[in-house]
Amino acid sequence: MIPKQIAIALLSVLFVFPAACASGVSQQARSQVTYRGSFSLLQKNPDRHVGAVVMFGGKILETKASSTSSEITLLQLSLGKNDRPQDRDHSEGRFLLRSGNLLDPAIYRKGTLLTVVGRVTGSEMWSVEGFDYAYPVIKAIETKIWSRRSTAAPPINLGVGVGSYGGGVGVGVGF
Repeated sequence: MIPKQIAIALLSVLFVFPAACASGVSQQARSQVTYRGSFSLLQKNPDRHVGAVVMFGGKILETKASSTSSEITLLQLSLGKNDRPQDRDHSEGRFLLRSGNLLDPAIYRKGTLLTVVGRVTGSEMWSVEGFDYAYPVIKAIETKIWSRRSTAAPPINLGVGVGSYGGGVGVGVGF
């Protein structure tokens, strides 16, 4: 039989630790988000939302960097569990992410999934396959790069073990 204090400690770890890891972005960045509408609504009139803080996900299409700034073109993807972009065949458009820091193209490379919290600064017209396209421009507050692991794999592995030895009880928790 497991002593009550140990059982409570195990249950605390099992319920609190996964909750602490549930988000791809920090709680501080998440608390700054002021726009909760769809990407397509923002994309239709980005200038109307200048100053709003958004959280979007996407797949990197291109990264340009200099010693003083970086610009990333992203294909918007809806956010799923843990704020991870869902790499599916549906997107509501494209957007530009700008940062005053170096975002190394070797790390922020084409095809990488990214979650972004940032401030809408306006829009820019670019050509996509010969069509004019309004890209919402977002100034980065926080970014989260996602590993290339399978989305089917659980983000966390927990193990709990209980055993007895020489008249005592042992409890172990693994992550």
